[in-house]
Amino acid sequence: MSNPDKQQEYNLIAARLLEHVAQRTTDMADQKMAVPSSSYSDPVRWKQEIETVFKRLPILVGLSGELPDPGSYKTKNMLDVPLLLTRLKDGSVRAMLNACAHRGMQVAEGEGKCDKFVCPYHAWLYGNDGALKRVYGEETYGEVDKAAMSLTQLPVYESGGLIFAVLTPGLEVDFKDFLGGMIEDIENLGFADWHYCGQRVIHGANWKVAYDGYLEGYHFAAAHPKTINQRTYSNIMDFRGYGPHLLIAFPQRNIEKLKEVPENERYKHENDGYDFVRTIFPNTSIFVAPEITQVAQLIPGPTVGENTTILHYIHRHKPETAEETQKLEEMMDWLQEVVQTEDYDLGLKVQGGMASGAFENVTFGRNERGNQYFHRWLDYYLNDDPQRQPPQL
Repeated sequence: MSNPDKQQEYNLIAARLLEHVAQRTTDMADQKMAVPSSSYSDPVRWKQEIETVFKRLPILVGLSGELPDPGSYKTKNMLDVPLLLTRLKDGSVRAMLNACAHRGMQVAEGEGKCDKFVCPYHAWLYGNDGALKRVYGEETYGEVDKAAMSLTQLPVYESGGLIFAVLTPGLEVDFKDFLGGMIEDIENLGFADWHYCGQRVIHGANWKVAYDGYLEGYHFAAAHPKTINQRTYSNIMDFRGYGPHLLIAFPQRNIEKLKEVPENERYKHENDGYDFVRTIFPNTSIFVAPEITQVAQLIPGPTVGENTTILHYIHRHKPETAEETQKLEEMMDWLQEVVQTEDYDLGLKVQGGMASGAFENVTFGRNERGNQYFHRWLDYYLNDDPQRQPPQL
Protein backbone atom coordinates (compact mmCIF):
# COMPACT_ATOMS: atom_id res chain seq x y z
CA MET A 1 0.00 0.00 0.00
CA SER A 2 1.53 3.32 -1.09
CA ASN A 3 -1.08 5.68 0.38
CA PRO A 4 0.46 7.24 3.54
CA ASP A 5 -2.92 8.29 4.93
CA LYS A 6 -4.27 4.75 4.63
CA GLN A 7 -1.11 3.35 6.17
CA GLN A 8 -1.55 5.60 9.17
CA GLU A 9 -5.24 4.75 9.45
CA TYR A 10 -4.54 1.02 9.42
CA ASN A 11 -1.77 1.47 12.00
CA LEU A 12 -4.21 3.25 14.30
CA ILE A 13 -6.85 0.56 13.80
CA ALA A 14 -4.31 -2.17 14.65
CA ALA A 15 -3.37 -0.31 17.83
CA ARG A 16 -7.02 0.02 18.86
CA LEU A 17 -7.67 -3.67 18.21
CA LEU A 18 -4.68 -4.64 20.34
CA GLU A 19 -6.05 -2.46 23.13
CA HIS A 20 -9.54 -3.94 22.78
CA VAL A 21 -8.20 -7.50 22.95
CA ALA A 22 -6.07 -6.71 26.00
CA GLN A 23 -9.00 -5.10 27.83
CA ARG A 24 -11.77 -7.28 26.33
CA THR A 25 -13.57 -4.16 25.07
CA THR A 26 -14.95 -3.13 21.68
CA ASP A 27 -15.79 0.02 19.73
CA MET A 28 -19.16 1.21 21.06
CA ALA A 29 -21.93 3.67 20.25
CA ASP A 30 -23.11 6.19 22.85
CA GLN A 31 -26.35 4.31 23.48
CA LYS A 32 -28.53 1.47 22.29
CA MET A 33 -30.85 1.91 19.31
CA ALA A 34 -34.36 0.61 18.64
CA VAL A 35 -35.55 -0.20 15.12
CA PRO A 36 -39.21 -1.12 14.50
CA SER A 37 -39.56 -4.84 13.84
CA SER A 38 -42.13 -4.00 11.18
CA SER A 39 -39.44 -2.36 9.06
CA TYR A 40 -38.25 -5.88 8.22
CA SER A 41 -41.67 -7.17 7.18
CA ASP A 42 -43.73 -4.19 5.99
CA PRO A 43 -44.23 -4.46 2.19
CA VAL A 44 -44.89 -0.71 1.90
CA ARG A 45 -41.59 0.11 3.58
CA TRP A 46 -39.83 -2.53 1.45
CA LYS A 47 -41.10 -1.00 -1.79
CA GLN A 48 -40.01 2.43 -0.59
CA GLU A 49 -36.50 1.09 0.05
CA ILE A 50 -36.33 -0.30 -3.47
CA GLU A 51 -37.65 2.81 -5.21
CA THR A 52 -35.88 5.43 -3.07
CA VAL A 53 -32.59 3.71 -2.28
CA PHE A 54 -31.88 0.84 -4.66
CA LYS A 55 -33.12 2.59 -7.79
CA ARG A 56 -31.74 6.05 -7.07
CA LEU A 57 -28.30 5.42 -5.55
CA PRO A 58 -25.28 3.84 -7.25
CA ILE A 59 -25.36 0.12 -6.53
CA LEU A 60 -22.98 -2.67 -7.38
CA VAL A 61 -24.09 -4.43 -10.57
CA GLY A 62 -21.01 -6.51 -11.27
CA LEU A 63 -17.27 -7.02 -10.98
CA SER A 64 -14.80 -5.97 -13.64
CA GLY A 65 -13.64 -9.57 -13.94
CA GLU A 66 -17.07 -10.57 -15.24
CA LEU A 67 -16.28 -8.55 -18.38
CA PRO A 68 -12.64 -9.49 -18.89
CA ASP A 69 -12.15 -8.42 -22.52
CA PRO A 70 -13.45 -5.96 -25.11
CA GLY A 71 -16.64 -7.47 -26.51
CA SER A 72 -17.53 -9.24 -23.24
CA TYR A 73 -21.13 -8.95 -22.16
CA LYS A 74 -23.34 -10.21 -19.35
CA THR A 75 -27.06 -9.96 -18.73
CA LYS A 76 -28.60 -9.65 -15.28
CA ASN A 77 -31.98 -8.98 -13.73
CA MET A 78 -31.88 -6.74 -10.69
CA LEU A 79 -35.10 -5.74 -8.94
CA ASP A 80 -37.04 -6.57 -12.11
CA VAL A 81 -34.75 -4.32 -14.13
CA PRO A 82 -33.24 -6.24 -17.10
CA LEU A 83 -29.58 -5.22 -17.42
CA LEU A 84 -27.06 -5.62 -20.20
CA LEU A 85 -23.43 -4.94 -19.25
CA THR A 86 -20.83 -4.71 -22.02
CA ARG A 87 -17.18 -3.82 -22.40
CA LEU A 88 -16.27 -1.73 -25.44
CA LYS A 89 -13.14 -1.72 -27.57
CA ASP A 90 -11.67 1.16 -25.57
CA GLY A 91 -12.06 -0.86 -22.36
CA SER A 92 -14.94 1.19 -20.96
CA VAL A 93 -18.12 -0.36 -19.62
CA ARG A 94 -21.72 0.28 -20.60
CA ALA A 95 -24.78 -0.52 -18.53
CA MET A 96 -28.05 -0.57 -20.49
CA LEU A 97 -31.61 -1.70 -20.17
CA ASN A 98 -31.86 -5.02 -21.96
CA ALA A 99 -34.96 -3.99 -23.90
CA CYS A 100 -35.34 -3.46 -27.64
CA ALA A 101 -36.65 0.02 -28.52
CA HIS A 102 -39.20 -1.58 -30.86
CA ARG A 103 -41.30 -3.78 -28.56
CA GLY A 104 -39.21 -4.22 -25.41
CA MET A 105 -37.85 -7.68 -26.21
CA GLN A 106 -34.62 -8.54 -24.41
CA VAL A 107 -31.89 -8.42 -27.05
CA ALA A 108 -29.34 -10.59 -25.22
CA GLU A 109 -29.26 -13.43 -22.73
CA GLY A 110 -26.63 -15.10 -20.62
CA GLU A 111 -23.07 -13.97 -21.11
CA GLY A 112 -20.36 -14.23 -23.72
CA LYS A 113 -18.41 -12.18 -26.21
CA CYS A 114 -19.72 -10.36 -29.28
CA ASP A 115 -19.83 -6.90 -30.82
CA LYS A 116 -23.52 -6.82 -31.74
CA PHE A 117 -26.92 -8.03 -30.58
CA VAL A 118 -29.81 -9.04 -32.79
CA CYS A 119 -33.27 -8.82 -31.25
CA PRO A 120 -34.77 -12.33 -31.50
CA TYR A 121 -38.28 -10.94 -32.10
CA HIS A 122 -37.91 -8.68 -35.15
CA ALA A 123 -34.16 -8.75 -35.86
CA TRP A 124 -33.31 -5.17 -35.01
CA LEU A 125 -29.50 -4.96 -34.75
CA TYR A 126 -27.62 -3.14 -31.97
CA GLY A 127 -23.92 -2.56 -31.39
CA ASN A 128 -22.46 -3.54 -28.05
CA ASP A 129 -22.52 0.14 -27.13
CA GLY A 130 -26.32 0.03 -27.49
CA ALA A 131 -26.50 1.99 -30.73
CA LEU A 132 -29.22 0.87 -33.15
CA LYS A 133 -27.43 -0.16 -36.34
CA ARG A 134 -30.17 -1.70 -38.50
CA VAL A 135 -33.94 -2.03 -38.63
CA TYR A 136 -35.01 -5.17 -40.44
CA GLY A 137 -37.35 -4.28 -43.29
CA GLU A 138 -37.07 -0.55 -42.66
CA GLU A 139 -38.49 0.12 -46.15
CA THR A 140 -41.79 -1.37 -44.98
CA TYR A 141 -41.62 -0.48 -41.29
CA GLY A 142 -41.03 3.20 -41.93
CA GLU A 143 -38.14 5.57 -41.43
CA VAL A 144 -36.48 5.31 -38.02
CA ASP A 145 -34.39 7.86 -36.11
CA LYS A 146 -31.78 5.34 -35.07
CA ALA A 147 -30.07 7.66 -32.59
CA ALA A 148 -33.36 8.05 -30.70
CA MET A 149 -34.05 4.30 -30.73
CA SER A 150 -30.82 3.02 -29.21
CA LEU A 151 -30.81 0.91 -26.05
CA THR A 152 -31.49 2.97 -22.95
CA GLN A 153 -28.26 3.82 -21.16
CA LEU A 154 -27.86 3.82 -17.39
CA PRO A 155 -25.35 5.93 -15.45
CA VAL A 156 -22.37 3.64 -14.92
CA TYR A 157 -19.04 3.87 -13.13
CA GLU A 158 -16.17 1.40 -12.88
CA SER A 159 -13.45 1.68 -10.26
CA GLY A 160 -11.39 -0.63 -8.10
CA GLY A 161 -12.52 -3.70 -10.01
CA LEU A 162 -16.18 -2.97 -9.28
CA ILE A 163 -18.98 -1.78 -11.57
CA PHE A 164 -21.72 0.50 -10.24
CA ALA A 165 -24.85 1.73 -11.97
CA VAL A 166 -27.98 3.70 -11.21
CA LEU A 167 -31.08 1.73 -12.14
CA THR A 168 -33.03 4.88 -13.09
CA PRO A 169 -32.17 6.13 -16.60
CA GLY A 170 -30.95 9.71 -16.80
CA LEU A 171 -30.64 10.25 -13.05
CA GLU A 172 -27.63 12.46 -12.37
CA VAL A 173 -25.39 11.21 -9.58
CA ASP A 174 -21.88 11.94 -8.39
CA PHE A 175 -20.34 8.48 -8.15
CA LYS A 176 -17.05 9.66 -6.66
CA ASP A 177 -18.78 11.73 -4.02
CA PHE A 178 -21.09 8.87 -3.05
CA LEU A 179 -18.39 6.18 -2.92
CA GLY A 180 -15.90 8.53 -1.29
CA GLY A 181 -13.04 7.17 0.78
CA MET A 182 -14.33 3.62 0.57
CA ILE A 183 -13.63 3.29 -3.15
CA GLU A 184 -10.15 4.74 -2.54
CA ASP A 185 -9.57 2.03 0.04
CA ILE A 186 -10.74 -0.64 -2.41
CA GLU A 187 -8.67 0.78 -5.25
CA ASN A 188 -5.57 0.23 -3.12
CA LEU A 189 -6.34 -3.50 -3.13
CA GLY A 190 -6.00 -3.71 -6.93
CA PHE A 191 -9.15 -5.80 -7.56
CA ALA A 192 -9.17 -4.63 -11.18
CA ASP A 193 -6.25 -6.96 -11.90
CA TRP A 194 -7.49 -9.95 -9.89
CA HIS A 195 -8.88 -13.16 -11.35
CA TYR A 196 -12.66 -13.62 -11.30
CA CYS A 197 -13.16 -17.15 -9.97
CA GLY A 198 -16.94 -17.41 -10.20
CA GLN A 199 -20.02 -16.96 -8.08
CA ARG A 200 -22.49 -18.78 -5.89
CA VAL A 201 -26.12 -17.81 -5.23
CA ILE A 202 -27.87 -18.19 -1.89
CA HIS A 203 -31.28 -17.17 -0.59
CA GLY A 204 -32.37 -15.77 2.74
CA ALA A 205 -34.69 -13.48 4.66
CA ASN A 206 -35.42 -9.78 4.24
CA TRP A 207 -32.33 -8.06 2.85
CA LYS A 208 -31.76 -6.07 6.05
CA VAL A 209 -31.94 -9.20 8.21
CA ALA A 210 -29.18 -10.64 6.04
CA TYR A 211 -27.16 -7.42 5.86
CA ASP A 212 -27.23 -6.92 9.63
CA GLY A 213 -25.12 -10.06 9.93
CA TYR A 214 -22.30 -8.57 7.86
CA LEU A 215 -22.07 -5.53 10.13
CA GLU A 216 -21.04 -7.06 13.47
CA GLY A 217 -18.96 -9.78 15.06
CA TYR A 218 -21.14 -10.05 18.15
CA HIS A 219 -22.60 -13.30 16.81
CA PHE A 220 -19.32 -15.07 16.01
CA ALA A 221 -19.09 -17.21 19.15
CA ALA A 222 -22.70 -18.39 19.07
CA ALA A 223 -23.31 -18.73 15.32
CA HIS A 224 -19.81 -19.64 14.06
CA PRO A 225 -18.17 -21.64 16.89
CA LYS A 226 -16.26 -24.01 14.58
CA THR A 227 -15.50 -21.62 11.72
CA ILE A 228 -15.05 -17.85 12.10
CA ASN A 229 -14.72 -17.97 15.90
CA GLN A 230 -11.71 -20.26 15.56
CA ARG A 231 -9.84 -17.53 13.67
CA THR A 232 -11.36 -14.32 15.02
CA TYR A 233 -12.32 -12.92 18.41
CA SER A 234 -16.06 -12.61 18.96
CA ASN A 235 -17.57 -9.25 19.94
CA ILE A 236 -14.41 -7.21 19.39
CA MET A 237 -14.60 -4.72 16.51
CA ASP A 238 -13.45 -1.32 15.31
CA PHE A 239 -15.40 0.86 12.86
CA ARG A 240 -14.55 3.58 10.35
CA GLY A 241 -17.23 5.37 8.34
CA TYR A 242 -16.86 6.77 4.83
CA GLY A 243 -20.18 8.44 4.19
CA PRO A 244 -22.69 5.58 4.47
CA HIS A 245 -20.01 2.92 3.93
CA LEU A 246 -18.06 1.09 6.62
CA LEU A 247 -14.61 -0.35 7.20
CA ILE A 248 -15.05 -2.92 9.99
CA ALA A 249 -11.95 -4.38 11.62
CA PHE A 250 -11.84 -7.71 13.46
CA PRO A 251 -8.84 -8.96 15.48
CA GLN A 252 -7.54 -12.41 14.75
CA ARG A 253 -6.66 -14.63 17.69
CA ASN A 254 -2.98 -14.21 16.82
CA ILE A 255 -3.08 -10.40 16.88
CA GLU A 256 -0.78 -10.12 19.88
CA LYS A 257 2.15 -10.94 17.62
CA LEU A 258 1.75 -7.40 16.25
CA LYS A 259 3.24 -6.14 19.50
CA GLU A 260 6.56 -7.21 18.01
CA VAL A 261 5.89 -5.25 14.80
CA PRO A 262 6.91 -1.56 14.60
CA GLU A 263 3.80 0.57 15.06
CA ASN A 264 4.29 2.27 11.70
CA GLU A 265 4.36 -1.08 9.86
CA ARG A 266 1.22 -2.72 11.22
CA TYR A 267 -0.70 -1.56 8.15
CA LYS A 268 0.94 -4.44 6.30
CA HIS A 269 -0.83 -7.06 8.43
CA GLU A 270 -4.35 -7.30 7.06
CA ASN A 271 -5.13 -11.05 7.16
CA ASP A 272 -2.09 -11.50 9.41
CA GLY A 273 -3.30 -10.24 12.76
CA TYR A 274 -6.57 -8.60 11.80
CA ASP A 275 -9.18 -8.71 9.05
CA PHE A 276 -11.43 -6.11 7.43
CA VAL A 277 -14.96 -6.29 6.16
CA ARG A 278 -15.66 -3.44 3.75
CA THR A 279 -19.29 -2.52 3.17
CA ILE A 280 -20.66 -0.40 0.36
CA PHE A 281 -24.09 1.02 1.12
CA PRO A 282 -26.72 -0.21 0.74
CA ASN A 283 -26.07 -3.88 -0.05
CA THR A 284 -22.46 -4.97 -0.59
CA SER A 285 -19.99 -6.60 1.78
CA ILE A 286 -16.38 -7.42 0.86
CA PHE A 287 -14.16 -9.80 2.79
CA VAL A 288 -10.56 -10.16 1.65
CA ALA A 289 -8.76 -13.33 2.72
CA PRO A 290 -5.50 -14.91 1.55
CA GLU A 291 -7.35 -17.98 0.29
CA ILE A 292 -10.00 -16.08 -1.69
CA THR A 293 -11.98 -12.83 -1.57
CA GLN A 294 -15.77 -12.78 -1.25
CA VAL A 295 -17.94 -9.93 -2.52
CA ALA A 296 -21.51 -10.39 -1.29
CA GLN A 297 -24.17 -8.57 -3.30
CA LEU A 298 -27.59 -8.58 -1.60
CA ILE A 299 -30.67 -8.09 -3.78
CA PRO A 300 -34.06 -7.58 -2.10
CA GLY A 301 -36.97 -9.79 -3.05
CA PRO A 302 -38.89 -11.22 -4.68
CA THR A 303 -41.00 -10.48 -1.57
CA VAL A 304 -40.40 -8.40 1.54
CA GLY A 305 -39.32 -11.49 3.49
CA GLU A 306 -36.74 -12.69 0.96
CA ASN A 307 -33.41 -11.76 -0.57
CA THR A 308 -31.13 -13.25 -3.18
CA THR A 309 -27.42 -12.90 -2.49
CA ILE A 310 -24.79 -13.31 -5.18
CA LEU A 311 -21.45 -14.31 -3.69
CA HIS A 312 -18.72 -13.24 -6.12
CA TYR A 313 -15.23 -14.68 -5.67
CA ILE A 314 -11.94 -13.25 -6.85
CA HIS A 315 -8.30 -14.15 -6.28
CA ARG A 316 -5.05 -12.26 -6.64
CA HIS A 317 -3.76 -14.76 -9.21
CA LYS A 318 -5.30 -16.86 -11.93
CA PRO A 319 -4.87 -20.57 -11.15
CA GLU A 320 -2.20 -22.22 -13.26
CA THR A 321 -3.02 -25.85 -12.60
CA ALA A 322 -6.11 -28.02 -12.25
CA GLU A 323 -5.21 -28.53 -8.59
CA GLU A 324 -5.18 -24.78 -7.93
CA THR A 325 -8.51 -24.43 -9.71
CA GLN A 326 -9.99 -27.21 -7.62
CA LYS A 327 -8.80 -25.56 -4.39
CA LEU A 328 -10.54 -22.33 -5.35
CA GLU A 329 -13.74 -24.19 -6.21
CA GLU A 330 -13.64 -25.97 -2.85
CA MET A 331 -13.09 -22.66 -1.04
CA MET A 332 -16.07 -21.11 -2.83
CA ASP A 333 -18.24 -24.09 -1.91
CA TRP A 334 -17.10 -23.93 1.71
CA LEU A 335 -17.78 -20.22 2.09
CA GLN A 336 -21.19 -20.60 0.46
CA GLU A 337 -22.03 -23.36 2.93
CA VAL A 338 -20.90 -21.30 5.91
CA VAL A 339 -22.87 -18.21 4.90
CA GLN A 340 -25.98 -20.22 4.03
CA THR A 341 -26.12 -22.52 7.05
CA GLU A 342 -24.55 -20.35 9.77
CA ASP A 343 -25.98 -16.98 8.74
CA TYR A 344 -28.85 -17.11 6.26
CA ASP A 345 -30.66 -20.12 7.70
CA LEU A 346 -30.58 -18.39 11.09
CA GLY A 347 -31.79 -15.22 9.38
CA LEU A 348 -34.91 -17.00 8.15
CA LYS A 349 -35.76 -17.79 11.77
CA VAL A 350 -35.06 -14.19 12.73
CA GLN A 351 -37.45 -13.10 9.99
CA GLY A 352 -40.18 -15.31 11.42
CA GLY A 353 -39.66 -13.89 14.88
CA MET A 354 -39.84 -10.31 13.67
CA ALA A 355 -42.94 -10.93 11.58
CA SER A 356 -44.70 -12.59 14.53
CA GLY A 357 -45.22 -9.32 16.33
CA ALA A 358 -43.61 -10.66 19.50
CA PHE A 359 -41.76 -7.38 20.04
CA GLU A 360 -42.41 -3.91 18.70
CA ASN A 361 -38.72 -3.15 18.21
CA VAL A 362 -35.42 -4.77 17.43
CA THR A 363 -32.72 -3.41 19.72
CA PHE A 364 -29.12 -2.90 18.64
CA GLY A 365 -26.65 -2.73 21.50
CA ARG A 366 -23.87 -0.21 21.94
CA ASN A 367 -21.47 -2.87 20.67
CA GLU A 368 -23.47 -3.18 17.42
CA ARG A 369 -22.27 0.19 16.20
CA GLY A 370 -22.12 -0.80 12.54
CA ASN A 371 -25.76 -1.85 12.53
CA GLN A 372 -26.80 1.41 14.14
CA TYR A 373 -24.83 3.38 11.56
CA PHE A 374 -26.38 1.48 8.66
CA HIS A 375 -29.96 1.93 9.87
CA ARG A 376 -29.46 5.65 10.51
CA TRP A 377 -28.16 6.08 6.98
CA LEU A 378 -31.04 4.08 5.54
CA ASP A 379 -33.52 6.33 7.36
CA TYR A 380 -31.59 9.37 6.13
CA TYR A 381 -32.07 8.39 2.49
CA LEU A 382 -35.68 7.31 2.96
CA ASN A 383 -36.63 10.61 4.62
CA ASP A 384 -34.96 12.65 1.85
CA ASP A 385 -34.92 15.81 3.95
CA PRO A 386 -32.45 18.39 2.52
CA GLN A 387 -32.23 20.08 5.93
CA ARG A 388 -31.25 16.89 7.74
CA GLN A 389 -27.59 16.34 8.50
CA PRO A 390 -26.00 13.05 7.38
CA PRO A 391 -25.35 10.55 10.20
CA GLN A 392 -21.93 10.46 11.83
CA LEU A 393 -20.25 7.38 13.26
